[in-house]
Amino acid sequence: MTRVRVRVPASTANLGSGFDALGMALALYDEIEVWTTDGGLSVEVTGEGADTVAKDETHLVVRAVRAACELIGFAPAGLGLSCANAIPHARGLGSSAAAIVGGIAAAYGLAGRPLDDDALHLAAAFEGHADNVAASLLGGLVVAWEDDGRFRAARVEPHADLQPVAIIPAERSETHVTRGLLPDKVPHADAAFAAGRGALAVHAISTRPDLLLPALADRLHQDYRESAWPSTIRVVRELRAAGVAAAVSGAGPTVLALTTDGVVPQGVDLAGFTVLPVAVDRSGVTVEPFE
Repeated sequence: MTRVRVRVPASTANLGSGFDALGMALALYDEIEVWTTDGGLSVEVTGEGADTVAKDETHLVVRAVRAACELIGFAPAGLGLSCANAIPHARGLGSSAAAIVGGIAAAYGLAGRPLDDDALHLAAAFEGHADNVAASLLGGLVVAWEDDGRFRAARVEPHADLQPVAIIPAERSETHVTRGLLPDKVPHADAAFAAGRGALAVHAISTRPDLLLPALADRLHQDYRESAWPSTIRVVRELRAAGVAAAVSGAGPTVLALTTDGVVPQGVDLAGFTVLPVAVDRSGVTVEPFE
């Protein structure tokens, strides 16, 4: 192919105690068009990040395209790139993961190759973990892990009744900053709690939505990050006190409310937040040729 159009979903990761292990794709999409040229590079960006992201070889989608091309032995003379971004940047909704997956998927599409396990591993290597990229790649709910230096993931079909709500603040957060707030060690009791609730989250999201509230409880990372985004943690606590399964989305500061009715109850102070009902994406990244 000489031109491809890629649609790649946002993602929410951790889902409570499933730190770096659980992710889910959301129906909020970046759309990327990539084409081969006789030489050079052109980059256009509209929507989220249009005024701030690089327009050269350091653009994350371009870096992902280049890395995938090298991996699969595809060497276009030049590239054109157009990004229409809808996923908010630095909000914990997987914008960087979507850029990485979109670029890799575009390279595979241009080379006429189906996405494979090498694509997942390459995408996860960019991030250092596979939860967000696997969700954007595969759609649905994913369980991600690393085995002997190889990133892997398994897809699980989410329950049909799930109606996620993203509660998005204006403030931004950078993953490398919030990771720096985490301790090197956690109490054994908290590790055991996380193992049980992470497993329960898979069951609740796929089969038993009535168990979502206990399933999304966390002792592993959220409280340690409270100093970075106190309003986010307050909203999570208020929602959970009202019976809503809520957790920090990824590295924050977005709050994920995982509901079956799409309703956020009255009485929770959401000043400074935008409430965005968003469906589960069940297809993952898509690639198609265009002229």
